[in-house]
Amino acid sequence: MLCTKRNTWELFIFIIFYRKESFKNINVKKFIHTISFFIISVFTLVSGITNNAVAQDTKIKGKILDKFSREPIPFVNIVYQNKRNIGTISDFNGEYFLETKSPTDSIIISYIGYKSQTIKVKKGQFQEMNIDLESDDIKLDEIVVLPGENPAHRILKNIIDKKEQNNPDKLDMYSYEVYNKLEIDANNIDEEFKKNKAFKHFQFIFDYIDTSAITGKNFLPIFISETVSDYSYKKNPKVEKEIIKGNKISGVANESVSQLMGQMYFKVNIYDNFIDAFGKGFVSPIANFGRMYYKYYLVDSALIGNQWCYQLSFKARRKQEPTFTGDFWVHDTTFAIKKLQVRIADDANINFIKDLVVNQEYERVDNDVWMLSKDKIFVDFNLSDKKVGFFGRKFTSFKNFKFNNQVDQVVFNEMNNILVDKNATEKDDEYWDKSRHDSLSAKEKSIYAMVDSIKEVPMFKTFVEIVTLFITGYKEFKYVEFGPYFKFYSFNPVEGHRVRIGGRTTYNFSKLLQLDAYTAYGFQDEKIKYGFGTKFIFNLAPLNELRLFHKNDLEQMGISENAFMHDNILASALSRSPNYKLNRIEEYLGYYEKEWFIGFSNRLMFSHRSIFPTDSVQFINFGSNDTMLHLRSAEVTLRTRFAYQEKFVMGKQSRISLGTKYPEIFVDFTAGIKDVIGSSYDYYKIRLNIRHYYNTYPLGYFRYVIDAGQVFGNAPYPFLELHKGNETYTFDELAFNMMNYYEFVSDKYVSLYCEQHLEGFFLNRVPIFRKLKFREVVSAKGVIGELSPENRKILVYPNTLTALENEDGKLKPYLEAGVGVENILKIIRVDALWRLAYLDRPNIAKFGIRVSLQIRF
Repeated sequence: MLCTKRNTWELFIFIIFYRKESFKNINVKKFIHTISFFIISVFTLVSGITNNAVAQDTKIKGKILDKFSREPIPFVNIVYQNKRNIGTISDFNGEYFLETKSPTDSIIISYIGYKSQTIKVKKGQFQEMNIDLESDDIKLDEIVVLPGENPAHRILKNIIDKKEQNNPDKLDMYSYEVYNKLEIDANNIDEEFKKNKAFKHFQFIFDYIDTSAITGKNFLPIFISETVSDYSYKKNPKVEKEIIKGNKISGVANESVSQLMGQMYFKVNIYDNFIDAFGKGFVSPIANFGRMYYKYYLVDSALIGNQWCYQLSFKARRKQEPTFTGDFWVHDTTFAIKKLQVRIADDANINFIKDLVVNQEYERVDNDVWMLSKDKIFVDFNLSDKKVGFFGRKFTSFKNFKFNNQVDQVVFNEMNNILVDKNATEKDDEYWDKSRHDSLSAKEKSIYAMVDSIKEVPMFKTFVEIVTLFITGYKEFKYVEFGPYFKFYSFNPVEGHRVRIGGRTTYNFSKLLQLDAYTAYGFQDEKIKYGFGTKFIFNLAPLNELRLFHKNDLEQMGISENAFMHDNILASALSRSPNYKLNRIEEYLGYYEKEWFIGFSNRLMFSHRSIFPTDSVQFINFGSNDTMLHLRSAEVTLRTRFAYQEKFVMGKQSRISLGTKYPEIFVDFTAGIKDVIGSSYDYYKIRLNIRHYYNTYPLGYFRYVIDAGQVFGNAPYPFLELHKGNETYTFDELAFNMMNYYEFVSDKYVSLYCEQHLEGFFLNRVPIFRKLKFREVVSAKGVIGELSPENRKILVYPNTLTALENEDGKLKPYLEAGVGVENILKIIRVDALWRLAYLDRPNIAKFGIRVSLQIRF
């Protein structure tokens, strides 16, 4: 688990801007890390910034209404008087926003059939200006409107017909230089917040509050980063490479974050049918089937630069679908997009995101290829309308375009998709002055000094320690940290009340070495349990580490890697029945893991395990009926793991995977060796595990897990495949939730788990559910396996444990299926599950309700 005070920045940035495939692979436990960002960022406001005023942009927000009917007027043109190229149009609600750094004192409002107005504005300030337009009493020649096709539809058809030739990704090869600037702001800072006692001696910081022209909310910048990189693309086979040349991040000096700041994680391609944002497949306004989701209007035509363009506006046909509202300009000859502004629909079924605005501009390079030249994204992230939230702002510009043979192809030979120059975070001010595509404002320059000073504020340091304890479970004391707190107390029928204390060393103790240990005591069995180990961390990216560990403790066999361990207080509290099936296990474990390149690694592991029987799980020799004192195994395992284009955020001694949109593949080869410190069995194992999800827009996304394995040779059932059961009230996606522990065993098996998240596709059509923003999910799980006659005759099996077969000995799969509703109160998922096979067995449930927590946008 990540244990560094600065990593909340990285995860929050990831959540705001990164892709769905990554986010879906972060479970609730990992997501808890991000909660700290919300709390910590509030306290970043009490930082030691310089008390100098900074110049502000001119920002205007408002609504255009008909003076007499009081109806909103869409498509009204609003431009600055001395900057006619800077302007906007009102949306379908008559609302608009406008912002500029250039000095200006007036705006012009114009619309056909209404009198134009020129209105004075205050320079360098935020103003809310609601404007009434009066109809223009002029006589027009008679206009005859003939029935026929909407002219906007004709233009849209041409756009779609020429999408392939205008889409930059149709090129065989291209490259360009990218400049990214990212800013995070705290918003909704009201008077009550300012009066908090924590800010008593820091009131001057509120002089830096600004106002968003988009939302009208006030905000205070708390984070800024800049990145300059070279990006290269090859179509066949599809390869993307990026070299991060320079990276400047306030408060952070972390190579993993440098990777996250690059172009490959911020791409919005309007030519795709679906635009992936926050795990949602938003329908592009120029999707091939766009007319099924949008209404289009031809608004205007004008000369932009030296190119004549049409302006089209659009809005969603139905409520709460993943759609946008906005407008775009399209070239009249090539029908390529010239510029656009899109904004998520007000009622889109998405959590925590109050607003998202994307502005893009394209330029025609070499009078041939249309390339994205500027890209701006604005996100308003709030848990509650009245609580402190966050803005995310990203500005990206592109230049130095090269195509096909002009591209340096050497970069495509690199193993990793993202390369970070070793001096990327050490570039001086002279480098940035020359490399920026756009200069920093005085306000932006002040953010660096503000955020870098956070770590010097005593109050901030104290608060970070509290948050670190909450999210990691450990209390840090410079060289050691104690925890985790959620394992301090638990209870079960074997141990009764159990207490545990443990800890590990920190980065301050050693950069290379980490030591950890714990001890526990059960008041019912009156036995001490313990574990201790060490880890040598040679490198984190690519990973290179050595781990040694020994433990003597109770363990529940036949549970998934996702399940809470028996000594977690949640496992005790959420158990559906008393668990007497815990075995004492004495284990010696060691492994060396080497990542050859990001996403591809090998782990060579040795383990020696002694498993001791209990009253509920005894080991009785099949032939002699003698009770065995223990079972011992010695195993050597070679694991190969491949996760193409996997991303990480790294701490000082550990890292968190942000996942990949490609399948994650594990292949294990294991050899059980006899006569190694008392081990008694020779056997071999092979296992294949594949985990993947893919988008099925507009029907959400599909997730599956395939697990298959075989044991060659003879081994007792604890060393075979004990199929993963679940005897808690929680939903475990990697276990059979209606199967009990110690119910089925195999030495050859194949299992499949699949789940379709429909993201409200059907429920959005039911008014009450549409308002609640519930989302439907369906799931199915199954496993089929064999058990050889030889492996049945080593130990007497417990009464509850059998092979996957019917009474005649023929193979019979285990199946279960369910339907669920997620996004209840935005974080709760409830599944109704049915067991579909082996319904006549004792002490099983044919139907059950399982609950889980999850964070989804």
